[in-house]
Amino acid sequence: MLKIRDLHVSYGGIKALKGIDLDVEEGKIVALIGANGAGKSTTLRSIVGLTKPESGTITYNGVDLLKMDTKDMVKSGITLVPEGRRVFANLTVLENLKIGAYYRKDSKQIKEDLEWVYSLFPRLEERTWQLTGTLSGGEQQMVAVGRALMSRPKLLMMDEPSLGLAPLIVKEIFNIIKEIHKQGVTVLLIEQNANVSLRIADEAYVMETGKIMLKGTGQELLNNAEVKKAYLGDGAH
Repeated sequence: MLKIRDLHVSYGGIKALKGIDLDVEEGKIVALIGANGAGKSTTLRSIVGLTKPESGTITYNGVDLLKMDTKDMVKSGITLVPEGRRVFANLTVLENLKIGAYYRKDSKQIKEDLEWVYSLFPRLEERTWQLTGTLSGGEQQMVAVGRALMSRPKLLMMDEPSLGLAPLIVKEIFNIIKEIHKQGVTVLLIEQNANVSLRIADEAYVMETGKIMLKGTGQELLNNAEVKKAYLGDGAH
């Protein structure tokens, strides 16, 4: 579904990505893990066109993504849940969710999707009319995920969904990612929390200083001695 080949990106003379290859197959959950500054977010920014690569290719179902604008990406089924949630604090929960459906015209289907989002996040339904800025961090993350789902994504990309959240909320968010995936959405997960993401990932990549160092199934990497040492130590839980 998503294919990255030999991608190179530099920021002000510093090489952020050094020729990476990455595949996201349809129907899979793919995790990209690595320490801060490894190049994970740069990869994501390149996919959605926020960063211009020097060389390499990114294709989505055979179409060149580097030539596509953001609006067409959303229409073709690519959606990003950005790091740090980026919700509209002075809008209500409902208004935030509706922004996700901005490019859609199918009002009956939009209504059904809103019901679906509320079934995934009952807490948001209780807070429909509340200003999003008054919600807890975990609830704001739910709004960010719900808003992304309102665009009817085929490929949902998430940048550090567990960042700054309490372990219990992280568990809840990851259960919801599994549920979304069950309903046919392909997921690309960028995550520092290797422990949680590898448990739900079909395929996973480990990134260090702009290179892909390891790839395998989520299970293989969970059991890999190097990965355990670097990412699954006591500090990683």
